[in-house]
Amino acid sequence: NSGVVCLLRPLLLDVVPSIRQTTALALGRLADYDVEMAEAVVKAGILPQLICSLPEENRYYKKAAAFVLRAIAKHSPQLAQAVVQSGALEMLVICLEDFDPGVKEGASWGLGYIARHNPELSQAVVDAGAVPLLVLCIQEPEIALKRIAASTLSDISKHSPELAQTVVDAGAIAHLAQMIPNPDAKLKRQVLSALSQIAKHSVDLAELVVEAEIFPVVLTCLKDSDEYVKKNGATLIREIAKHTPELSQLIVNSGGVAAVIDCIGSCRGTVRLPGIMTLGYVAAHSENLSMAVIVSKGIPPLCLCLVEEHEDHIKAAAAWALGQIGRHTTEHARHVAVANALPTLLDIFVDPRSSEDLKTKTKKALKSILQKCTYLPALEPLLHEAPPSIMKHIIGQFSKVLPHDNKARRLFVTTGGLKKVQEIKAEPGSLLQEYINTINNCYPEEIVR
Repeated sequence: NSGVVCLLRPLLLDVVPSIRQTTALALGRLADYDVEMAEAVVKAGILPQLICSLPEENRYYKKAAAFVLRAIAKHSPQLAQAVVQSGALEMLVICLEDFDPGVKEGASWGLGYIARHNPELSQAVVDAGAVPLLVLCIQEPEIALKRIAASTLSDISKHSPELAQTVVDAGAIAHLAQMIPNPDAKLKRQVLSALSQIAKHSVDLAELVVEAEIFPVVLTCLKDSDEYVKKNGATLIREIAKHTPELSQLIVNSGGVAAVIDCIGSCRGTVRLPGIMTLGYVAAHSENLSMAVIVSKGIPPLCLCLVEEHEDHIKAAAAWALGQIGRHTTEHARHVAVANALPTLLDIFVDPRSSEDLKTKTKKALKSILQKCTYLPALEPLLHEAPPSIMKHIIGQFSKVLPHDNKARRLFVTTGGLKKVQEIKAEPGSLLQEYINTINNCYPEEIVR
């Protein structure tokens, strides 16, 4: 408000180097504070002056200038665009070749903040020639530089298959994969994130990541003490599993499913989410892969998530995964039913506090499991609680099994199931009514009465 920004501007061209540095630092801190400040710095025409003499400046000034650019670019795509239009990208790329690691780090950070907003800005960073230099930066000895360069490669890769491909073409995958065992947790987070952002786009890119021999070493990350390393490790496995049955099979063969299940069991909250999704993706591909999840004891931890978690989106993911496991055959559905998942799913579906998305996902899961489930002891308790939309699927299963199974018919009477069926009000001519008639036809009339 006191007009300080305009007073600082001429000081950027001061004769004394330390004044130029301190000025840049002051502007960076102002711009970093909030969007309005950053806009004020841009409006004052600071950017062209800041970078006009950058290549001739010393490393302290370069670091401060990179900080200003990053502080402005981080707030919004519009401000990042203003930084690009001022010609800053060329200067930041020149700084990536500086001999001082701190200057490289500052430049890398600035480029990451520009690239993360959208594909166009990310493409601008690529076009300026930053990617090969960033790949060189991840090979430098300084941990801080490695971290930030990996993070920037992740920000560039995330938007589109084409952008991820440019990162791959620069040879990034092999160097990133080598750093998975690194003891530094923050570096591991960024490396796993970058590999995930590459693998997520297409089968080809996922296969390239797998070919860098990330299995089984990536599984150790699921046991890491750092929550984010766990989460990013599970996310990487998820992004590979989702593409094809072959890639999922590779994860199963390397012991990945068992490791993901342990990981879900050992943590809470959003850290669980990518692991839950991984099990769903693996199980979705085929009967055999779904059975691999069952054999590795994947169902109980998913059921636990339904009970323990408070966030609806995590419950929804667990419900979806259970649906993917149980939807293949009667055998698959029976495993899910025996784990007592159905009553839990039903409770969530009828709970008024559940969000719409959660209700949709639990209903879909219930439906796909019930349509395959012939294990009557698990279906019986549901008869007394299920709303009409679910009831028709339950009655449908009874109408399939009872005509062919003597013992089940007797049990159905003694447990009060048949009595419950008589209480159901069905529309004449509806599917539900047909199912009820089929069940009633299994019994002598006096029993039905």
